[in-house]
Parts: sequence; structure tokens; C-alpha cells
Amino acid sequence: MDRFDTISPLDFRYYAQKDIYEKLHPYLSEQAAIRYLARIEAAVVQALAAEGICAPTLAEEIRIACEQVTAQEVYDEESRIKHNVRALVNCIRKRISDKAKPFVHLTCTSHDIICTADALRIKEFTEKVLTDDLIKLEKTLITIALREKETLQIGRTHGQHAVPITFGFAMSEYAARLGESIMRVQQAAQNLRGKMSGAVGAYNASSLIMHDPERFEERVLLLLGLKPGTHSTQIVAPEFMLDLVHAAISAYGVIANLSDDMRHLQRSEINEVAEQFDQQQVGSSTMPHKRNPINFENVKALWKTMMPRMITLYMDQISEHQRDLTNSASSRFIPEIFAGLTESVNRLQRQMEKLIVDKSALRRNAEQNMQMIAAEPLYIILAQLGHPDAHHAVLELTREAEQKRQSVFDCAARNVQVKPYIDRMTQQQKDILMSPLTYTGLAARKTEKVCTYWGSKFG
Repeated sequence: MDRFDTISPLDFRYYAQKDIYEKLHPYLSEQAAIRYLARIEAAVVQALAAEGICAPTLAEEIRIACEQVTAQEVYDEESRIKHNVRALVNCIRKRISDKAKPFVHLTCTSHDIICTADALRIKEFTEKVLTDDLIKLEKTLITIALREKETLQIGRTHGQHAVPITFGFAMSEYAARLGESIMRVQQAAQNLRGKMSGAVGAYNASSLIMHDPERFEERVLLLLGLKPGTHSTQIVAPEFMLDLVHAAISAYGVIANLSDDMRHLQRSEINEVAEQFDQQQVGSSTMPHKRNPINFENVKALWKTMMPRMITLYMDQISEHQRDLTNSASSRFIPEIFAGLTESVNRLQRQMEKLIVDKSALRRNAEQNMQMIAAEPLYIILAQLGHPDAHHAVLELTREAEQKRQSVFDCAARNVQVKPYIDRMTQQQKDILMSPLTYTGLAARKTEKVCTYWGSKFG
């Protein structure tokens, strides 16, 4: 199929990119889904052989057949019999001897295979692709933060100038938040579970032919690097996958927040950072001078698309009695969430490693409101020296400073009620009040501490 014949932008615009396709298709494509289902079927027969129910030679014959099955033939068979897992079983069986045929899918229900395959492919995708990409971005953020740990930036709260920080300190926020998110993603992926407990989870079928069905379940899952939950019905308890997707969406929110900050810092009136434009890149169809922050905007746009899907997963947490089919369609879209996140992480990584930081613009913006920055340290020092209403006194001084277009400290030095306190200040305190852009607290030191911690976590 031509990619432009598809409907979803995820397919024709993002997944179709060579680098993203190569990352995703071994795990998240439908071809991959069929391969993982067949892999579970092979593991079941291998475990049957270990239980002495099936000859090892037959298990090997079935394993080889499972590796040959394609999505196309399974879907063709499903169109005939109207059942996807039984279609898979039929495609395996047609490749093997009559002696081997009875052992394919023996004791299993469809969702023994589906739940276990989904857990395994998402777990392996998370371990081999997603966390690697997230860690690469994390290391880029750490590099920027350490490089810019002393680079002055005005802090902003509520869109207003607050007190000075450094650009590295601002980046270390995202290094810390993303680091925590990566840990949660890794932990949730490790906790994904499979099952081999039959149609209602009570091991009805397997108990007919083996002494210890729970040992058999553990044996199958051990072959796959998974564990069972303490209880299952026809399906694995949904909370395991729910927790992983929640962790992934949470990480997505962190990078969307970072992208939004980078987008705002590129506003013409701020202009503190910039995306690196390619030589032939066009920013506007009508304004040749424009350089839009398109990649940062794209990450936020994809996050807005994927984040609300979390609600559907919470709704899929509800399954009637031992299982109903109300999640059969919606659960198929889970891979798209991981695909969107992977695309966004890679896009953001490409932009952040080439991010242009304009130090002169950062300083220029910090100097815009420099006369008022001394208000906070002045209030704190006055209170420490015993002024009975320091906050109100400094508030009045800021109003005077605004009217006279003077610095807060100059107004304070002339105020008869405040001057006695100024005379008692240390030289270091006076230096900060006279040069308030040096009032950056522990920004640089905290940046180093944060980056050292997360750098040690991810090597």
C-alpha cells in the first residue's frame, strides 16, 4: 500500500519516516504483533515438552513453523473463519505434521496468547527503543544544563519577570523531571505480566492434563522473560499495562512542557533561544523572514493528540465479570501512543542538541526590569534585621521606584525609616541589592547537583 493511501497522519506523516519506521516496526506494527503471538504459541509448546506432555522434537517443529507465519496469511484466514487467534493457530498447523498438530494452542484461550504477546512486545519495545531514546534526550538536557549553568536568565512566574536564575538551572528542571519519568517507565515496563490460566483464569483446561498448571504458567512466562500476576481472569489484570501507559503519558507531558517553554522563548520579544534552521527551510508561505518554532510546536501538538487517549485506557480498566469485549477495538490503539511518544522524543532530541542559546538576549531581557529585582532580597534582609513590616515597606518602595524610574535600592537608601537597617547590612548584602542580577541563589550549584545525580543514574 502506498503510504499516502492511509488515513492516519501517524502512518503517512510520521511512521513513514525511515528512522522512525526502523525503530517501531519490529515491535508496534501489525506484522510484529502477529510474530509475537506466534512466539507465545511456540513458548507454550516448549513448556508442554518440558512438562513431558509433548516430545521436544515436535516442539521444535512447531517453533520453526511459528517463525514462518505472516500477518497477511493470518488475516486472510481470519476473513474466512472470523477469529484472529484461531486463524493464527490454523496457519501454524498447516505447516506441521499430524503428530505435532494436537499441541498447538493446547490448554490456551485466545487472551492467554494476546495478553502475553502484548505485554512482551511492549516490554521489549520499552526496553530496547523507548527508554534508550528518552535517556539520549536526558543526556542532551544534562549537557545543555551544565554548559549553561552560569548563563544568566530572568526567572518568570505567571509570565512576569521574577528573580534571576540561570538558563542551565531552567534546563536542569527538565532533566530532573524527565529522569523521574524514565525511572517510572522502566519500572512499569518491568512489571508487565502475562498469563496462561485459560478461559476464565481458573486453569480449567490445563488442570485436565497436568498436575501443576500454575507451574506450567510460570514455565511458559519464564521462557519469555515475564511473570504472571497473582490473579487473572480471561485477561491479565489491566493495571499493569495501564501503569506503563500512564508513565509514558506522564513523560510525554514533561517533553511537551519543555517544548512549550522553548517555543515561548523564541517569541520575537523574548528571542532567547532558536531552532537551527536548515539552509533551504521555509518558515512561512508568505513571509520569507519567518522562522517558526515548528518542531517544538509539533511535539506539543502530538502530545495533545495522544494524552487524552489515557482516558480510554482508564475506561478499558472495566471488564464485565471474567471479561467482555468492550476493549477489543480500543486496546488496539495502545501502540499508537508509544509511536507518537517515540516520534516526539526523537524530534525534540534533534532540536535540543542543536539549540541556539542567545546569551546577549538573555542578559538584555534580565536587565529590562533590573531596577525592581532587588525588592525580594531587600524585603528578606530587612525582615531578618528586625523590620516590623518589611514586606509592606518594600512594596511602597517599589511603587516609588516605578514612579521615579529609579532602583528600589536607591529609593530605600533615601528612606529615613529604612536607611538605619541598610547601615547594618553586610557588604555582601549591599552588593546584591546594588547588583541584583547576581541574585541567582543556588542556581548554578543546584544545576550541577541535579545533573550529577541523573548523569550517574543513566551513565
